[in-house]
Amino acid sequence: MLLANVYVYLIGRAIMFEVTEWTYRVLWVVLAALVLYLFRVNQLLSRTPDEVRRLSGSRWTIDQLNKTYRQLQERPVDYTNKLPPKLERRYVVTGGSGLVGGFIVLQLLARGNPPESIRIIDIRKTERNDMSCGPATEVEFIQTDITLSDSVDAAFARPWNPSVAHLPLTVFHTAAVILASERSKFNYSFPEAINVIGTENVLAAARRAGADIFSSTSSGSISVRPVEPFVLPWASSPRNFWQVLDVGDFNAPLKGREGYFANYPASKAVAERFVCSSNNENFRTGCIRPANGVYGHPTDNTVGDPLSRTVLPSWVSHIVQSFVHGANVSIAHLQHEAALARPWIESSRQAGRPFVVTDPNPPITYGDLYNAIETLSVHPFHIIKVPPVVMLLLSHAVEIYAELPYKYPLLRKVLPELKGDIKHLKPGIFSICTHLIASNDEIRKPVSQGGLGYTGVLTTLEGMTAEILEWNKEHADDVKMRKAYTTSVSLAEQIQELWLVRGGSVSSWQ
Repeated sequence: MLLANVYVYLIGRAIMFEVTEWTYRVLWVVLAALVLYLFRVNQLLSRTPDEVRRLSGSRWTIDQLNKTYRQLQERPVDYTNKLPPKLERRYVVTGGSGLVGGFIVLQLLARGNPPESIRIIDIRKTERNDMSCGPATEVEFIQTDITLSDSVDAAFARPWNPSVAHLPLTVFHTAAVILASERSKFNYSFPEAINVIGTENVLAAARRAGADIFSSTSSGSISVRPVEPFVLPWASSPRNFWQVLDVGDFNAPLKGREGYFANYPASKAVAERFVCSSNNENFRTGCIRPANGVYGHPTDNTVGDPLSRTVLPSWVSHIVQSFVHGANVSIAHLQHEAALARPWIESSRQAGRPFVVTDPNPPITYGDLYNAIETLSVHPFHIIKVPPVVMLLLSHAVEIYAELPYKYPLLRKVLPELKGDIKHLKPGIFSICTHLIASNDEIRKPVSQGGLGYTGVLTTLEGMTAEILEWNKEHADDVKMRKAYTTSVSLAEQIQELWLVRGGSVSSWQ
């Protein structure tokens, strides 16, 4: 009996050993397959499809960059003669302290509209140097919380200078918050409050104030379909890895929040529909959709943020995108206004719809931008290339961590809040860090054919070089320091923090 028990024991141990050995082998095979799969995903995310290469322009050379820089030093671009003719009107510019809104104010002044005919409605005063001198300093600024209808109504109801009080009113609505990678349902209420409810409040106040033209800045990101990087190993590309930004989605039913890559485009899509559906003969509305990556002043995220850094980790040097200078977006808004101001029978084709706008040249790569900064900036700048798949996996981990306090409230007292750049590394960012080619076809059409006759006044090479030149001038007296600007992302973070502290209001911004 004892021998039998020993025999059974030994047989059992042998079986357990075989099972354990088999299990280890299976685990190693699974692990190896996973590593190979992730390697394949990384390989796909690191590619530039042939179709995109054909649409992209040639890469910027050092000689080309230096030549453009010298030309702009000697003869800055003056596009005043390309602005649409002055209209005898009053203007309210929401977000007029910012990038696009600031260029609208400057272009209105440049074409001859007097400062007393322009009113800036914004949450804060501008940090822009080009608005801190000359006629721009005479433009009235009214601090306004667009999430509160009373605040907006009070700003619109402020008496105008008697010399312009009788003029018809145009509203350029550019105010918005951008947190482009955030897609969690737990964080939708903030962009909804600013981008959706704020737009509704401005629309209502504009109508009550007697405005008859309302041109709103929307976003090309509305048409971006979420990128799906985890595809079958034999797939030639991640799904939606390259896309054309157009207005085809506007003719389809509005998608739910989950149909967009993040909360920002979802909120902008809802706001855009509100604006366009408000259109009628007596209140003509429409939207301008800037292509992905608006730039034009060191306060922007596209060029200004990299300029402020010594080292930038990046996985997108090969990514091809259409960018658009704020001055080109502003030109499109002024051309939009000019079209809407025509008799209704002529302007109805431009009203109640969006137009995509981008720079008047083929798209470039982020590598071109990085090369420009590294070549032209007075400060050292270096790119550290990181594998896309590493950032992709990390982004999912960051998103899971960030959502835990919402799903399990008790963890709010335990888990520290993420700070700095890492908090924005979430999966949604991979949908706007992909190959995005904007189409200018509709907006370039003549007004007689339903377009705006848009041509653009700055190429991407000129615009980005000019911004680096401006940055260098600002640091001419001390190249060791770097001026700290409030970018649209950091501003959105500040507004969100105040919004949460004040229970959904930012009216006491300092």
